[in-house]
Amino acid sequence: MDLLRIGNASGFYGDRFDAVREMLTGGEPGSLDVLTGDYLAELTMLILGRDLLKDPKAGYAKTFLRQMEEGLGLAHERGVRIVTNAGGLNPAGLAEALDALAARLGLPTRVAYVEGDRLPPRDGVLTANAYLGGAGIAACLTAGADVVVTGRVTDAALVTGPAQWRFGWGAQEYDKLAGAVVAGHVLECGTQATGGNYAFFTAHDRRAMRRPGFPVAELHADGSAVITKHPGTGGVVDLGTVTAQLLYETSGARYAGPDVTARLDTVRLTQDGPDRVRIDGVRGEAPPPTLKAGLTRIGGHRNEVVFVLTGLDIDAKAQLLREQVENAFEHSRSRPAEVRWELARTDRADADTEETASALLRLVVRDPAPEPVGRALSGAAIELALASYPGFHVTAPPGRGAPYGVFEAVYVPAADVPHTAVLPDGSRVGLPVPDRTRELEPVDEPPLPEPPPQGPTRRVPLGRVAGARSGDKGGDANIGVWVRTEAGWRWLVHTLTVERFKRLLPETAGLDVVRHVLPNLRAVNFVVTGILGEGVASQARFDPQAKALGEWLRARELDVPEELL
Repeated sequence: MDLLRIGNASGFYGDRFDAVREMLTGGEPGSLDVLTGDYLAELTMLILGRDLLKDPKAGYAKTFLRQMEEGLGLAHERGVRIVTNAGGLNPAGLAEALDALAARLGLPTRVAYVEGDRLPPRDGVLTANAYLGGAGIAACLTAGADVVVTGRVTDAALVTGPAQWRFGWGAQEYDKLAGAVVAGHVLECGTQATGGNYAFFTAHDRRAMRRPGFPVAELHADGSAVITKHPGTGGVVDLGTVTAQLLYETSGARYAGPDVTARLDTVRLTQDGPDRVRIDGVRGEAPPPTLKAGLTRIGGHRNEVVFVLTGLDIDAKAQLLREQVENAFEHSRSRPAEVRWELARTDRADADTEETASALLRLVVRDPAPEPVGRALSGAAIELALASYPGFHVTAPPGRGAPYGVFEAVYVPAADVPHTAVLPDGSRVGLPVPDRTRELEPVDEPPLPEPPPQGPTRRVPLGRVAGARSGDKGGDANIGVWVRTEAGWRWLVHTLTVERFKRLLPETAGLDVVRHVLPNLRAVNFVVTGILGEGVASQARFDPQAKALGEWLRARELDVPEELL
């Protein structure tokens, strides 16, 4: 067959529970061949690792199993295969639970799973998992599996695997595989492709955006695809929503994975009708010889308290409190190893409510041991209740503190990872390592268009003309910025340099920032190294996943040509 209709019903562990039912019952019969669900993120692996310590039968996304109590029957009725990474750290355990569920429901559901991603134990490491490709998924589907459960695979593998199964692509059909990777990247975050978290959301019908539908990719045998959604569901699929998702959590023009390295600078997007965006022209290259692996560990203990400062003399109140807390730490002889203060001036002059007259002073402490972030912090903070600035109160008293996690990305030889498909009959199939590989190298910056002619400008926020989406990769963050017209592109690519970027976002001034240019998308993508510390689980920053970093950039003002406004 020349067409594979593949949908997504989950972008993270905790996504909309009834999305599985919505996707399996929406559309006409036969409008969906495969339903995928992405449940894993860097933080999720840490959560599942702690679950597994408490219960050796745990380690997978229990939400998915509950969704299948209804979903298995619906999928059987409609002939839809299900592919998910909800197996987490224990795909065999989830597969066993699904077998038991199918037997209880009287369904002939055949379950298979993929393993091999878990790396040998390392000192001090809670979880260690390599990112596998789609070949194991394809082997399971070829063997007749109705449900395929994986552990840590790339998000795009949930699409490349079914595509390899349906179309019989060889391991070196790089352009086709790259097209599936791009389609998979658009699908992986669910409703972010249908208008969720979208910079220009005010241009969309508010009623349609109350409950965005989940995306569907119509994937063709040549690797091209159309991104759409079930008729009658909310949200919008247009060039902007797809562009935004393509830029999410990426870096340079080479988007590397275990199946193929996709060239994001070759992607072409065209509107193919209402709620339909065509993706074609994608080129691919041999994958790198190594696999990315994610390591999580417990980094120490953390606590925080937020003080409310109201009315006049905010800076003086904050200074007094800092000095008092630091003095209390010295007297307790257990000062935390790391102490961070952040004053958010949310207050307004002559405010008509107490809340809008108040600023927030946030104190975050970390230490390898629990005591300095527990009793030492609560004593230092709460014992000042009657002895500090006027109007002293906190949003909530500090607790005992809690352990925090750290994520680290490493790379391991692909040949050292035993990628294995466990078929519905229990037989095990080892998947070969790619014959051809290519070391990952940055792409030279493409030729830039001529800069726009000089003309009158107006000082306005960048977001008046440019969209942005940002996200995290370990301790780094990316911000993809795009415009919707050629005139806007000529201005953006010459104006938003690394130097200008750092001036607009002073938090990045002392960090390594790299700009990648993607002319086909009229986009520039900035990668900021180290802004998130040791990753989302460590909560080193107010916005620990950099979700709103792009919106901060869009709110910053600069001189924009009037013709673009």
